[in-house]
Amino acid sequence: MSKDHKNKMWGGRFSTAPADVMLAFNASLDFDKRLWQQDIAGSLAHGAMLAKCGIITKKQGASIARGLKQIQKEIAAGKFVFKKELEDIHMNIESRLHEIIGADAGRLHTARSRNDQVATDFRLYLRDGIDALSAHIQALALVLAKKAQTHASDIMPGFTHLQIAQPITYGHYLLAYVEMFSRDMARLSDARARLNESPLGAAALAGTAFAIDRKQTAKALGFSHPMANSIDAVSSRDFAIETLSAASICATHLSRLAEEIVIFASPAYGFLTLPDAFSTGSSIMPQKRNPDAAELIRAKSGRIIGALTGLLVVMKGLPLAYSKDMQEDKEGVFDALDNLELSLTACTGMMASIAPNTDIMHKAASAGFATATDLADWLVREIGMPFREAHHITGALVALAEKQGTTLSDIDLTAMQQIDLRITKDVYSVLDVKKSVASRQSLGGTAPKLVKRAAQQWIKKLS
Repeated sequence: MSKDHKNKMWGGRFSTAPADVMLAFNASLDFDKRLWQQDIAGSLAHGAMLAKCGIITKKQGASIARGLKQIQKEIAAGKFVFKKELEDIHMNIESRLHEIIGADAGRLHTARSRNDQVATDFRLYLRDGIDALSAHIQALALVLAKKAQTHASDIMPGFTHLQIAQPITYGHYLLAYVEMFSRDMARLSDARARLNESPLGAAALAGTAFAIDRKQTAKALGFSHPMANSIDAVSSRDFAIETLSAASICATHLSRLAEEIVIFASPAYGFLTLPDAFSTGSSIMPQKRNPDAAELIRAKSGRIIGALTGLLVVMKGLPLAYSKDMQEDKEGVFDALDNLELSLTACTGMMASIAPNTDIMHKAASAGFATATDLADWLVREIGMPFREAHHITGALVALAEKQGTTLSDIDLTAMQQIDLRITKDVYSVLDVKKSVASRQSLGGTAPKLVKRAAQQWIKKLS
């Protein structure tokens, strides 16, 4: 390869061009070109600051701004020609700027390095990404809260160990996920606040000898303040790790919900009927309604968690400040955010149109000894037994019901009294699942009036 093919942006030190494989290995354009809006925004702010500080002339600053805005229009219109030999989005934009305005384009990189430029673009991109994700999580939580209000009194079995435990309401179940997703929004908000500081002006790692105004560029880009240490500014990626961590937790919540949809929509349970729009059929079995949307949501959590693990491994052994390893910081992040947004959108649509089979859920709650705890509590409250004794007697009554193939409420009082003579007919008042659910009025409990009130509060907050 001849000298003429050297990279004109940085090739002065070299006598020959990189090998073809090095060009391919070193290039990041295929994935970092999505940073074009953030890169232009950063360059516009930097150029305006250079002009205001007298480092370049106002005329040069205006020319740079005009060229950058033309590039902005070209990319938005799909007319920009990306050149892989220029490695990345930053050099592609700078090269095109040179074509438009000439040598003054080279002044834009004064007091700036690709190191702080990349870090700035990445923070701006993640800030936008967090805002988009938060809006999607909020939309999902609002759908769940509205469904919870509608189904505040509809009874279903609650589970521990996937065994029927106690009766709850479908609304209470849905609100559990509203709480989880609200914390996901809070985590993303915290991550956004921490990443919202500007690396621009840190240059390669040591700052710059030019009299720049970093507060001006930080303000222009909506950052809260400039980063305090120039080494940290270019070498830290904890902001991306923290965002991926919050995204991974959110994906885990989505996966748990998706798993329950797969289970509850199966014929063995029949609690939910999946909408056609979020199901698929079988190529050979015509009766099938497959929960593919839920299964894909469940699977995509692996990609998102994998991106977090991947970036942690990239960063774990890097000395300060910048190393080329950090080029590997973006693809996983981009993929994770894309897939989390897609999963949230799919889950929102699915949950908005999924149909609970309330009669089947109510019957399952009634049939699974779900009021056993209510019986034990009654023995404690009305007879004054220690709870451990009440637990033992209730277990014996459950075993009797199991042997008779009946429910607790169908056991004859005489049979109950053979286990403990102190049991009276009043015990039947707590063996009905509807009464059981209504009695759970402690803070955060499943009583329908509490569920309705909580759902209304969430709807108001999320709307």
